[in-house]
Amino acid sequence: MSKIEKIMVCVDLSEYATAAIDYAVEFAGNSNAEILLLNVVHQRDLNAVKLASAYYPDKLDYDRYVADAKKERYDTIRSLVKERFFDKKSAMTIQVTLGIPFEAILTVAEAEKVDIIVMGHKGRSNLSLTLFGSNAEKVFRHSQLPVVSVRNRETLKRNR
Repeated sequence: MSKIEKIMVCVDLSEYATAAIDYAVEFAGNSNAEILLLNVVHQRDLNAVKLASAYYPDKLDYDRYVADAKKERYDTIRSLVKERFFDKKSAMTIQVTLGIPFEAILTVAEAEKVDIIVMGHKGRSNLSLTLFGSNAEKVFRHSQLPVVSVRNRETLKRNR
């Protein structure tokens, strides 16, 4: 096993994001590992805005929407880091990109030469995975890197 020098955390701004960052911080430990916080603006949303802007060009500007969405997400993640991970912020960088989430995650992981991917997993039922798929599931199947799944223990508690 090689040394972990760069950890990518997929931050989807859900309740799982903070837990995923917590795990990345633990993996980084006292090492000098970098933590890349990645958020992806989903291509499906971009396609909808592009279509709507063609019908309402005076009310909706596609380029403005993209710039605003990226800035808003960057600012939200930056605030989360400042609030919850202030002492580790120097080791963290934030990247917001566009695309189909699982493809963008794999592309950025390769381009950034990360050693491990940490991401939240909602734990949906097999039926919903079959019908809709899961970005986490697709990353697990297609990644050449280790992928750590972070789940909410309280939500997924077994009845004993």
